[in-house]
Amino acid sequence: MRDTIIRTSWIVAAVVGAATALDYVINVLILPGAADFSPVSTVIISCLITTPLAFYLTQQQQGLIRLRSDLSNSLAGKQQAIEEAERRRAEAEDALERLRESDRLYRLLSENLTDNINLWSRTGERLYMSPSIERLTGFTVEEWLTLPPEAMTSPEDYAHVQALVRTLVPGGESKIYEYESARKDGTPIWFESTYKRVAGAERELLVTTRDVTERKKLELELTRALGLAQLAVAAKSDFLANMTHELRTPLNAIIGFAGVLKGSTTLSERDARHVGLIQDASNTLLNVVNDVLDFSRLEAGGVELDPQPFDPREMVASCAALIEGQAGAKGLILEVVAPDDVQAMQADAPRLTQVLLNFLSNAVKFTNSGRVTVVVDQRLDGEQGMLRIEVRDTGIGIASHQLDGVFERFSQADAAVSRRFGGTGLGLAISRRIIEQMGGDIGVYSREGEGSRFWFEIRAPLCDLVPEAPREDPAPPDSDQSLHLLLVEDNAVNRELIRTMLEPFGITIETANDGVAGVEAMRQGSFDLVLMDVQMPGMDGLTATRRIRAMTDMPGSRTPIVAMTANVLPEQVANCIAAGMDDHLGKPINPTKLLETVARWSGREHAGAMAV
Repeated sequence: MRDTIIRTSWIVAAVVGAATALDYVINVLILPGAADFSPVSTVIISCLITTPLAFYLTQQQQGLIRLRSDLSNSLAGKQQAIEEAERRRAEAEDALERLRESDRLYRLLSENLTDNINLWSRTGERLYMSPSIERLTGFTVEEWLTLPPEAMTSPEDYAHVQALVRTLVPGGESKIYEYESARKDGTPIWFESTYKRVAGAERELLVTTRDVTERKKLELELTRALGLAQLAVAAKSDFLANMTHELRTPLNAIIGFAGVLKGSTTLSERDARHVGLIQDASNTLLNVVNDVLDFSRLEAGGVELDPQPFDPREMVASCAALIEGQAGAKGLILEVVAPDDVQAMQADAPRLTQVLLNFLSNAVKFTNSGRVTVVVDQRLDGEQGMLRIEVRDTGIGIASHQLDGVFERFSQADAAVSRRFGGTGLGLAISRRIIEQMGGDIGVYSREGEGSRFWFEIRAPLCDLVPEAPREDPAPPDSDQSLHLLLVEDNAVNRELIRTMLEPFGITIETANDGVAGVEAMRQGSFDLVLMDVQMPGMDGLTATRRIRAMTDMPGSRTPIVAMTANVLPEQVANCIAAGMDDHLGKPINPTKLLETVARWSGREHAGAMAV
């Protein structure tokens, strides 16, 4: 309103001024004296006429201005709305295009996906089934949806799946189950299904299924192959055990009687030499049997290490002393180079001795002149020590192209070497497996015609040696004690051998040729000790021992029983102890060990712990 009044005032002032000026021009300048010039009346009249008209026109103008402004604003708003609508339409079209592309990709994925996706509702209804079900089973989606859930599985598998699903938690971990089903044509098929509760959907279940038939076939084939391999290993073990028994049994008689004859004073010098040759050949054959047995056990991982404190210098000196006679017979110099400050270590010294003796015997065997040197080196690292032992010789050496195979089983440099020097080719293979089982390294440096250097390194804890009490040689049983012994042995030659070995010491020996006779002898008589063979016809030694131990009403049920058998594998020794035997003597029988065992167990009234 204020703007209207101001605009009206300006218009009235302009009109009044113009009317006054016009009245002045007409009445004064153009028509002087014709009329009186009266500006007051002109102003009044002009105001009266102009003011309402100017006010009205001003209002109309303001209305038109407002109308135009509103119209402009309206047009601008509509334009903005149109632009926003266009933008939204473009966004909608873009979203629709993306949706179409997503749908296309989804269909492409679902139609070509090898896995099947299945969504179940909270009420147990299928909400979705991917088209891949037809590729998996031969059933169309429509056909599959009409099948009850338990139709394509066994009742056991269905019950297992139901129990599995009940354990699922929404949003929790998924669970997997494998089961056998069948295609539409009846072909067996194996499925692997993953079950998961959908998070935020309370009880909706998502199941993803894939065909694992080929994998299952492979697993079954591998299982069958493993079974066959285990049967083969078992057959190999049985064969090895039987062959070991069959070889050791005659060797027991050969080595035993050769030892008895060698000690005889009635033989001529020529006959004594022949007996010595028989004993040497028998011991060589026994070493071959032991090598084969040892290698098989190492190859199968059946050898457990027994770390004990030992002095490396003492071990090397003992090994050198054992080989000294062989080296001297060939005119070789045998020397040991070892520092004085070598510290004791904790490792399996008997196994290291086995490796070192193999190195030394090979060095002497393949060296015709010169020397064999054992070099000992020890490096300390905190509480650990690195022991390196190297055997150097001036022998025939090994060609460079043959070095890689010297630690392989049944391997020697060439056939000529095998024919000339003999051997099974197992010694170095056994040595390598022993050192590797200890986590060490083993190797060789050699040149043909310039000798060889065989070495091994092991890392082991340092330790202190506990002084051992002096050991006395086992004394034979006192003949005044009139020791009464039962020998249960099916082999007549072995019975005669044991008699021959023990009768000079005044031991009364009764014999039984099988387990049944052994049990009956224990019922009828009283014995201080039983030497029991294991493999016998009728009743074996293990069964006989169990029968004797079960005769709790008989005084002899606790008589010490020592297994005397060619069954020397660790599991066979364990079987003897489990059956109730007190000790184990392996064939071929060592006379010293036999006397030591008889002295140790004679006079015992109850079975004790095994002391092998």
